[in-house]
Amino acid sequence: MHTGDLLQKNPFRDKRYNAYSDYLKARFGERVQKVTVDAGFTCPNRDGTVAAGGCTYCNNASFNPGYNSATKSIPHQVREGIEFLKRRYGTKHYFVYFQPFSNTYASLERLKRYYEEALSIPGVIGLTIGTRPDCIDEDKLRYLESLASTHEITIEYGLESILDESLRRINRGHNFQSFVDAVDMTLGRGIKICTHIILGFPWEQKSDWLNEAEVLSEIPIDFIKIHQLHIVRNTVMARQYREGKIRLMTFEEYLDVMVSFLERLSSRIIVQRLGGVAPPHMLIAPKWGKRYPEMLKAIEDRLEKCDTWQGKLHYSGNKIADRQTIL
Repeated sequence: MHTGDLLQKNPFRDKRYNAYSDYLKARFGERVQKVTVDAGFTCPNRDGTVAAGGCTYCNNASFNPGYNSATKSIPHQVREGIEFLKRRYGTKHYFVYFQPFSNTYASLERLKRYYEEALSIPGVIGLTIGTRPDCIDEDKLRYLESLASTHEITIEYGLESILDESLRRINRGHNFQSFVDAVDMTLGRGIKICTHIILGFPWEQKSDWLNEAEVLSEIPIDFIKIHQLHIVRNTVMARQYREGKIRLMTFEEYLDVMVSFLERLSSRIIVQRLGGVAPPHMLIAPKWGKRYPEMLKAIEDRLEKCDTWQGKLHYSGNKIADRQTIL
């Protein structure tokens, strides 16, 4: 069954976009939480393989939970995370999220050991694997395909922008075609595909982001994560921001961009995130003073106020997406 098909039968759906929480309830009948682990990987644009220094915006400490540490074993991190989430949410089932850096950037033997250690913990029903589109190959995908026959396996390809000039300027070390090729390689294996993008690079325009929504709509991804650009400590962009070279969106501008983006995003794509929040001690800007639930409510309220929804302005051939696939 295609991921989007579940949402056609989802009795929990009450939003103006295809929310990941609704997908999980339709798929599993309950809330499922992600347990983040740090496996101690790096990236090919950090170790000199394709570049050095990493992405100009990136400091993994800004999104890696405090209980994570590569000095702890994978089972130790998973158990700690489950205990925390169980107390907070009362959940029973979990995905282990290999998040920091590129989590397919290692030998297949090492990946097998880590992934299987995570899946062996009671309550774990799947994996989410954050990586880059240039860190995957046939052998690794064949192995993930075998895991996907019994577990929910999602591979999250960091893209950040469809513009090659932007990818060059943020030191990604790959181009947009690498992403397209990785998606093509992953299709047909039972592996869910997520992509991560960032809105707000100062040299990009709103028209670029709306075009990005249309382009990604034509690529067979299942999930999308959308974050605003953060300036966090100990990054190249932090220095550029202090030098006055970077202007960031206001919260009102972000709301406007997100509504317009969602209108042009295909209704079949499930939205995992619509923004991000960095720890206060790491964040330099933007300081909107909003927690993620507040950001999400503001976006949902704006969609309601504008009487619009995900896919309203997305054209598939000559037909506007049907509102009933969302509402």
